[in-house]
Amino acid sequence: MKSMPRSLHERLGLEVGATAPITLIDAHHHLWDLDSHSYPWLQGPADPAFFLGDYSALRRNYLAPDYLADSAGHRVLATVHCEAEHDRGFQVAETRWVHEQHARFGFPNAVVAHVWFHHDDCEEILNRHLDYPLLRGIRSKPLTASSPELAASVRGQPGSMQDPAWLRGFALLAKYGLSWDLRVPYWHLAEAAQVAAAFPLVPIVLNHMGFPWDRSAAGLEGWRSGMRALAAQPNVWVKVSELGLRDQPWTLEGNRAVVRETLELFGIERCLFASNFPVAGLRIGYDELVRAMDAMLEGYVAAQREAFFWRNALRFYRIAL
Repeated sequence: MKSMPRSLHERLGLEVGATAPITLIDAHHHLWDLDSHSYPWLQGPADPAFFLGDYSALRRNYLAPDYLADSAGHRVLATVHCEAEHDRGFQVAETRWVHEQHARFGFPNAVVAHVWFHHDDCEEILNRHLDYPLLRGIRSKPLTASSPELAASVRGQPGSMQDPAWLRGFALLAKYGLSWDLRVPYWHLAEAAQVAAAFPLVPIVLNHMGFPWDRSAAGLEGWRSGMRALAAQPNVWVKVSELGLRDQPWTLEGNRAVVRETLELFGIERCLFASNFPVAGLRIGYDELVRAMDAMLEGYVAAQREAFFWRNALRFYRIAL
């Protein structure tokens, strides 16, 4: 039987947590260097509409050693870096910088970059990203509304999921064998399911469980309806991540139900563990997050837990260990 690969910490000669560490691949995190790169949301005026409220604690460098320190309690085999709202005038610069971190630290091991699907230079920028071997997918956020009541107001607008230019750019993912990291609030999930059905050859992974922000009965039913539509598309997977709520604490019991429902809707074979650090760190520590997720898998057998924590990400992002 093939032996388990060494973790990032072990390969770098660092200690791994001694208290029952969990072996995982982190399918979604960020790194940023504010001294050498431009991230307008972190360096410019704060966004009062940020979904977790005050995010001043994020307005600092978050580098590979910071991630290693946060995740030191567990056996992290590999990670996936998701674009972090880098200055859109220099979209490929972030991909280049992340590859430099990989060369130095051995991670990230897969890259999800950014390109505007509806812009005329979409294919040109995509090809520049493709010069970097860790590229696996694109996260390009479509135009969305600020609330469920306004969802229809953006339908068909430039940059929306009905925009012909956006759809032409999206089709390039199939051409180049790339996946799409889908990030929309729950009131746009049904529209995303229509895109998934129209492009069955594009692997899609939903970020952050579609943001079930409204935990009222009506809010959860709206979220559930969209999640059902997405789960019906076999090319859609989901990252079980970012359960933080605005101005509320992160609790195991408060989040257990939406996680369990997501696992049931998609099947654990299409669910990936992802930390969304450092953003999730505004509400919960890395070790506490991993152990809470592990607790939510009660009733799942060891092979299913292993799939959730690392094998599914290995497969979806085609990571080489």
